[in-house]
Amino acid sequence: MILYPTLELYNGKCVTLTRGRLDDPVVWHIDPFETARAYAAAGAEWMHLTDINALKGEGDNADLIAHIIRGVGIPVQLGGGFRSRESVTRWIEKGAGRIVLSTMAAYDPDAVRALAKWHPDQIILAVDVFQGSVMTEGWQKKSAFSPDSFIAAFDAAPLAGIIVTDVDADIDASDGSLGLIAGLASKTRHPVVARGTIRSVDDVARLKYVSNIAGALVGRSLLSRDVDLSEALAVARAAREPVADFQ
Repeated sequence: MILYPTLELYNGKCVTLTRGRLDDPVVWHIDPFETARAYAAAGAEWMHLTDINALKGEGDNADLIAHIIRGVGIPVQLGGGFRSRESVTRWIEKGAGRIVLSTMAAYDPDAVRALAKWHPDQIILAVDVFQGSVMTEGWQKKSAFSPDSFIAAFDAAPLAGIIVTDVDADIDASDGSLGLIAGLASKTRHPVVARGTIRSVDDVARLKYVSNIAGALVGRSLLSRDVDLSEALAVARAAREPVADFQ
């Protein structure tokens, strides 16, 4: 299982969002570039970056993101504010390993399917679920799609994977709903990456036993030091222990 240490960037700083509120980010007084390099030095195979400015439509962190992509030494998965094929292609040409799409997938699914064909294994679908519906615009707007139908619409596309977030659990600051994530993971052929489920190393161990979960994003728990990345990576990479079959 792959762990993706995650940084959310706003006005050049690392932030986390409280209860999903884009207008009230918590600022962490750390250097984003050096933090990303430290994650790579700890053994991470991938980084995940979210550009909160681009997500809000208030500029971007393009220079900082490009600096991280060039200097971190591991592939970077990038999300936040993608609305056109051109912006996706531009960042792939700049070296982004994968691009995460959500709102664009809801408004222009044909474009996302085409991008997945042009860039196989580089397009990730984000499915953010709140009260049974897929959210768009950075969790701000409820769409008409159920998560099942949304995922099914991209089943034939050569996606690199699907990120699933249980927004209800994230907003309530409770454990992510493995039931919801596991249920959706069982309905797709694409590997699923869980978001919002890792608050301790024990959560990493638990997630490994969920079928078709290929990875997890870890952000706030690393910044708050509730999770040690080296320890979490060791758990994620360890072979799964045998599980008894129950009749």
